[in-house]
Amino acid sequence: MTAEITIRLRRAEFNRAIAAADIAAISAILSPDVLMITGTDSAIVSGRKAQLFAWKREFSAMPRMIYTRTTDTITTSLVEPIAMEHGHWQGLADGEGVASASGSYAAKWRQYGGVWLLVAEIFVTLG
Repeated sequence: MTAEITIRLRRAEFNRAIAAADIAAISAILSPDVLMITGTDSAIVSGRKAQLFAWKREFSAMPRMIYTRTTDTITTSLVEPIAMEHGHWQGLADGEGVASASGSYAAKWRQYGGVWLLVAEIFVTLG
């Protein structure tokens, strides 16, 4: 299976984990030193533990937001086991059909021991 297909599958796993509020599944996708820069306030969430804490807080909010990231492109490196993903995202309040927020994102992936893990994500809120 190509790196691009594998990363697209990993992104789909992440989306399912967010929808199901599955912290263990999210943890399995994140590298230990993962970095996330949020879309609206540019908060920096550094490390797997910090990101899992942020997801737990997000999952307990009412109404709960369900975020979906949709991959547009993936570019793989010819010299390192890394890849860059670009796409768009949206956040829907649970049970509603209209996006409360949306935008663009970029993500860096790295292959560790044959497994593609998320290293960094940056989000921009555009709508």
